Amino acid sequence: MKKKKTVLLIISGSIAAYKALELIRLLAKNLINVVPVLTKSAEEFITPMSVAVISGNNVYTDLFSLKDETEMGHINLSRNADLVVVAPASADIISKMALGLANDLASTLLLANDKKTLIVPAMNVKMWENKAVSRNVALLKKDGVIFLGPDSGDLACKEEGYGRMVAPEEICNKILKMLGESAK
Repeated sequence: MKKKKTVLLIISGSIAAYKALELIRLLAKNLINVVPVLTKSAEEFITPMSVAVISGNNVYTDLFSLKDETEMGHINLSRNADLVVVAPASADIISKMALGLANDLASTLLLANDKKTLIVPAMNVKMWENKAVSRNVALLKKDGVIFLGPDSGDLACKEEGYGRMVAPEEICNKILKMLGESAK
């Protein structure tokens, strides 16, 4: 029997975080194991309980969890994944990745990561167009990080433009392709 592939899904703080729940459901339907990590700001938009129920896995939120860190959780979580996905990816987490900052569980996992990484941005159009974000994205692409989106359209802030997270179905298809899997 073929081993089930595992995606480490980092959900950062964005109104688009609710779309991560549908992404998890779609990945599970395609027999992909999802290990979720929520940033503190992501917890303002969705709860660890809802993510745990849909993923069927523990939700990781705290770098200093005594149980997880005695097992070097911030290293093992990324090592045990086949692919690391950040969806939605806020300007904050993109900046932390580009600068190599590690001051919470998500950014520490990303710094300790040795797997392919897919970033799915979601933010206000002015944030996406900001020169600092553009520099950070360019640097990460140069480092081999793969980006999907953002799309253009109506944004939660009542503005319009690029910054909208791509649809969960499109993200799922990209993940399956990166894992060498076929849609079910």
